[in-house]
Amino acid sequence: MNPMYDVVILGCGEAGIFAAYELARLHPDLKITALDQGRDIYHRSCPIVAGKVKECIHCPVCDTMCGFGGAGAFSDGKFNFTTQFGGWLTDFMDAREVMELIDYVDSINVVHGATTECFSTSTPEARALERRALAYDLHLLQARCKHLGTENNLRILQNIYEGLKDKLEFRFNTPVTHIAREGEDFRLTLGKGEELSCRWLIAAPGRSGAEWFAEECKGLGIHLINNQVDIGVRVELPAQVFEHITDVVYESKLVYRTKGYGDQVRTFCMNPYGHVVAENVEGINTVNGHSYADPKLRSENTNFALLVSNRFTQPFNEPYRYGKHIASLSNMLAGGVLVQRFGDLVKGVRTNEHRLGKSFTRPTLTAAVPGDLSLALPKRQLDDIIEMIYVLDKIAPGTANHDTLLYGAEVKFYSSRLELSGELETSIPGFFAAGDGAGVTRGLAQAGASGVQAARAISRRISQQV
Repeated sequence: MNPMYDVVILGCGEAGIFAAYELARLHPDLKITALDQGRDIYHRSCPIVAGKVKECIHCPVCDTMCGFGGAGAFSDGKFNFTTQFGGWLTDFMDAREVMELIDYVDSINVVHGATTECFSTSTPEARALERRALAYDLHLLQARCKHLGTENNLRILQNIYEGLKDKLEFRFNTPVTHIAREGEDFRLTLGKGEELSCRWLIAAPGRSGAEWFAEECKGLGIHLINNQVDIGVRVELPAQVFEHITDVVYESKLVYRTKGYGDQVRTFCMNPYGHVVAENVEGINTVNGHSYADPKLRSENTNFALLVSNRFTQPFNEPYRYGKHIASLSNMLAGGVLVQRFGDLVKGVRTNEHRLGKSFTRPTLTAAVPGDLSLALPKRQLDDIIEMIYVLDKIAPGTANHDTLLYGAEVKFYSSRLELSGELETSIPGFFAAGDGAGVTRGLAQAGASGVQAARAISRRISQQV
C-alpha cells in the first residue's frame, strides 16, 4: 500500500518553502512531505561556482536551479514589495491581500535573518529620477525593494530549513514523474517507481519543472493559458555608469516602448557591483546575474537584463519552446554563453578574444565566449535592444559605450498559466498550484506569497472538516 500523506508539496523553491512553513505553523499535526529533484540547502554546489570547471557540464540535476530554495537560492535576493511586477497574483485576488501576504513573507525572512533596510521609489531623489526618465519616455516602476545579498539569502534559507526540517518530511533527490487522481486523493509516481498518495496537493515546480508540470496538467485535463516569453541580453558596464540610479532605488525597473516596432523593452534584475553568471534551464545555458551584500565580494561592474516581451497569437502556442530555441542558438555558436561588445554589435563586427582583451570593461563571467549576437537573436529583438541602450544612455551616460558588454541569450521562460481560483486551486478540488512554475509569479516576494495563500486555503478546508 502506498504511503499516505495529508499534504504533498511538489518543489522546495520559494513557493513550496512558504507553503510548508505556513502549514506546519497552522497544523503541526498534519503528515506533510515536500519533494524536490534537487539536494538540500547544504549540498547544492554548482561546479562552475565552485571553480571546478569553466563552463556548464550539464549535470543531470542542476544545483543552481533545483533543491531547497529553488532558483532563488543563489540569486542576489531582491525582494520587491509591489504588485506591479514579479507576478500576476492580482489576477486571482485583491491587490491589498497580495501586499499583506508579501509583508507576511518578509516578516518571516526578517525573523530568520533578513535585513529591515529598504530602498524606496518615493523619496525626493527617486521622484527626480522618475521625472528625468519620463523626459525620454522611460517609465520607472514604483516599488520598495530589499537587497538581501547572495550570501545572506543563502543563510536565511538555511535558517528556515533548520526550523522546518523536524516539523515535516523533506525528500530530496526525489523527482516526480507522474501525477494521477485516485478518487478524491492524488497518487504520485516517483523517479524510481515508488508511489505515494495524499489528500491535498500543492504543486510548486519552479522554473526547472515548468515544462514537465504543463504536460502533467494537460494529462489531468487542466486548461492552460499561454504566457509570454522574454528574450534579450544581460548588459555589463562599469558600476559608476548607473551609480546615481542604483544608490537611490537599487534596482531600477525601467520600461520603454520602442519607436521602431512598438515593442516593450524593460530592465530587469539589476545587480550593482555584481557578477554575471550562467544557469542551466533544462539543458540550455542562459545567463543571469547576482550581487553580494558584503563589499569585499563585489565587482567593479553593474549588470542587468534588457528583455523584449513577446506574446504570440494563434495558431502558435509554444512560446516556451521558442525561447529555448533562441537560447540554444547562442549555445550552438559559443558552446555556452556568448558575449559581445556593444560597439562591435553596432558595427556588425564579431567580437573575438583580441577585441575583448582590449575592452575597458572586464567580463565577470570569464567562461563566456566572444562572438556575434546578431547570429543568435532575431533582428527585431536586437533592434529593440539597441534602441533601448541608446535611450538609457540619456539618463545614464556611458551605457552606449563601445566596451559595454552584452551576454546572450538571456531568456525568461514564463510557464503556461493555469486557470486558478482566488485560493490558487485548480479545476481539480484539492489540487493547488503556486510559484513561478505555475505561471502565476515571477520573483521571490510573490512566489512566497502564493505558497502561503495555497497553504491557508488547505488549512481552512481542514478546519471546516473538524
